[in-house]
Amino acid sequence: MQQSGQTPEPDDEPDYRFTLANERTFLAWQRTSLGLLAAAVAVIQFVPDLGLPGARHILGLVLTMLATATAAVGLWRWRQVDRAMRAGTALPRHPTPSYLAVGLCVIGLLVLIAAVVRLVTS
Repeated sequence: MQQSGQTPEPDDEPDYRFTLANERTFLAWQRTSLGLLAAAVAVIQFVPDLGLPGARHILGLVLTMLATATAAVGLWRWRQVDRAMRAGTALPRHPTPSYLAVGLCVIGLLVLIAAVVRLVTS
């Protein structure tokens, strides 16, 4: 352990609490990815036709792409933070929450449009 105010040596072992917090954050990203993937399977397999040909499969594909991106970025982010902690540098900022929020908003809008189209055509 290092004293307060000291700059850590490169590849110095960071405080285990920070390492575990980084790991918990990584696991949260993986849970989010798994949830998105489960939603993709559910949409494709169990949601009735949305009124637009192929809409269900497109929505499932968008969810699958978002799930894959979330898992990959979660791993990338974990590695960035781990390297920064070991080097004693500032933690990198990343727009990851933004892309996830935008992706979910797009999916929500697609579902809303499909529901309105189905309501109007019924």
